[in-house]
Amino acid sequence: MLNFRQTKKLQGGFTLLEVLLVVAVIAILAGIVIIAINPGKNLADTRNAQRQADVTTILNAVYQYALDSSGNFPASITNAATEMCKTGVAPATCTSASLIDLTVLTSSGKYIASLPIDPQCPTNCNASGNGYKISKDATTGRITVTNQGINVEQSKTISVTR
Repeated sequence: MLNFRQTKKLQGGFTLLEVLLVVAVIAILAGIVIIAINPGKNLADTRNAQRQADVTTILNAVYQYALDSSGNFPASITNAATEMCKTGVAPATCTSASLIDLTVLTSSGKYIASLPIDPQCPTNCNASGNGYKISKDATTGRITVTNQGINVEQSKTISVTR
């Protein structure tokens, strides 16, 4: 027959201290992995990559329009960097000094089906705007599309000039 001490030695398992140590090590490793991966930075990088693609797409559409219009850019583009209207917004809404109407690019879908919208709009965007600004240099006539002053992440302004 087994006495009490022999019975206790036959029982297997972990002590509370051993379990707590394993949990603490797992928590430390998880913290290191989360810091190394940094999901906030990765998401911001992804949104900035989307902004870069959007800015290039808009600029390409403007230049395609100019090629078909004897080198003339859309008349609504001014020398001041101004936010563009979203596709589908009533043209009357886009006549203010705070928004530029570029329906000439989207009306037939020939140049672009719809103007891209910043990944974080409507945050810091005009309610009818798409989050990107466009301007024409008075001296060189070059077009610049940017997100400057609207949705800038990681202090990175996305801007393309041609």
